[in-house]
Amino acid sequence: MATITTLAGNEFAPELPGRLLRIVRDIRDAGGRAFLVGGWVRDALLGKNCRDYDIEVYDIGQEELVPILKNYGKTNLVGKAFGVIHLAMKGESLDFSFPRTESKVGYGHRGFVVHTDEKLSFREAALRRDFTINAMGMELPDLTLCDPYGGIDDLKAHVLRHVGPAFAEDSLRILRGVQFASRFECTLAPETAELCRTLSLADLSVERLFEEFKKWLLKPGRPSMGLRAFLDIGLEGFFPEVVPLAGSWEALGRLLDNMAGARAAASVGEPPALGDDECSELAFAALLSGNALGKASGGAGGVKPVAEKFLARITNEIHLLKKVPELLSCYGGLDFEKVPSAPELRRLAVRLGGLKLLCLLVQSTPAPVAGNPGFAAALQEAALEIGVYDAAPQPYLTGKMLLDMGMKPGKHMGDIIKRSFELQLDGEIKNISDALTWAKEINLSLSV
Repeated sequence: MATITTLAGNEFAPELPGRLLRIVRDIRDAGGRAFLVGGWVRDALLGKNCRDYDIEVYDIGQEELVPILKNYGKTNLVGKAFGVIHLAMKGESLDFSFPRTESKVGYGHRGFVVHTDEKLSFREAALRRDFTINAMGMELPDLTLCDPYGGIDDLKAHVLRHVGPAFAEDSLRILRGVQFASRFECTLAPETAELCRTLSLADLSVERLFEEFKKWLLKPGRPSMGLRAFLDIGLEGFFPEVVPLAGSWEALGRLLDNMAGARAAASVGEPPALGDDECSELAFAALLSGNALGKASGGAGGVKPVAEKFLARITNEIHLLKKVPELLSCYGGLDFEKVPSAPELRRLAVRLGGLKLLCLLVQSTPAPVAGNPGFAAALQEAALEIGVYDAAPQPYLTGKMLLDMGMKPGKHMGDIIKRSFELQLDGEIKNISDALTWAKEINLSLSV
């Protein structure tokens, strides 16, 4: 079993499927060479296993490789223009490609002409990659490192450095730098930040923007490092809705890091864990939180349109477009010195579908901004006590109950249920029995 030395100096034996090693043997017998490339190499050097295997094949062509792969599973030419062949294997993903060069000929991320050339050197092929930490390869089967652009030194130094001029041909790489900075706790090399500042994101689709924001805010890492890269590139000019928290970018970075920690803890702890949608809602609310507590929005009343504008630029996901602005509005309306009353909490829960995300956002707010250090815990305790932490209160009174007591159908039934629910939120109706008693009195007065 092949082993490598990690950046920490430990011996590590990465997981390599037996089938992959047999394929590599056949490739070598046919006169070819095979390199694991990209994220797999980076993760291995960090002592992590990765089950997505990207293999770059040199010195043999597609007409020789495809018959080899067909001996091991079903092949799918997923990127004909890029020479990418996917091999379906249970529980694992194997993608084989050929060394290639790319030429920018048009607008957008599709405006490239790709030339595959199995005779390219690894150094020549790696020149098209984005950052040096992603331009390394390990030749199979012995996992011999090939690092033509100093990626291992940059990974050790936690520096993101672009490989070469081709970086500028795909503007998505700007945001990739932000999410990589967060995930691997890196800073941008000054020359890379300078290059990024000359590029525009205007040619990118909503879908591509959203994927990079999600990786920044939701994958494990330090989101504050992503924010630092975001600012080094000057992206607050392109996304003016991202503003400092209470006038401080450092405070926003701390809130983002606290949010990531709170989200991770909530995903495994009690009260009930966060779902995927809730994780996204909390993350994007944290990113835009400066609009709720800062001066830029003119207070809580202005945060919703700002959040809506930003989200509409990067996503089509309805739950985010609906819930994040409402969450920020409720967050901005809090008095951090005083926990809202029970009726106020119930009404907040109705707006948000429960107070879990609001509590976590408050919990993530840095102490100098939040003021009262006990407020977050007191808010959660109050929400749990009256049963609105994980879900909104539901009306005790229903239309069926009114019909069962002999009330005639009509618009007045909806009005009665609404009035009953308001009393329930105020705490004057405490259970179904109270609701029925109140409704019977109303019904009696209608019958007179």
